[in-house]
Amino acid sequence: MEIDFITTLGLTAGLLTTIAYLPQLIKTWKSKSASDLSWSMLITLCTGIILWLVYGVYVQDIPLIAANMVTLLLASIILVLKIRYS
Repeated sequence: MEIDFITTLGLTAGLLTTIAYLPQLIKTWKSKSASDLSWSMLITLCTGIILWLVYGVYVQDIPLIAANMVTLLLASIILVLKIRYS
């Protein structure tokens, strides 16, 4: 299977926007505090990611599916930590 430029572009964009959540996740984990994170932002974010994931599955876009699966995982962990540390 040959990966074209547009797919590579999508995978790269997805990778970068997904790993952007890692510093927040690590900070929240280490500090045992998520008080600076807004409930409405986290819930809105997770809802939006789910919708992007559904859309990606519908249009069968592998970069969109992959990025949003990982992003949803990271954002969900942050949401769980917010619940745990509240």
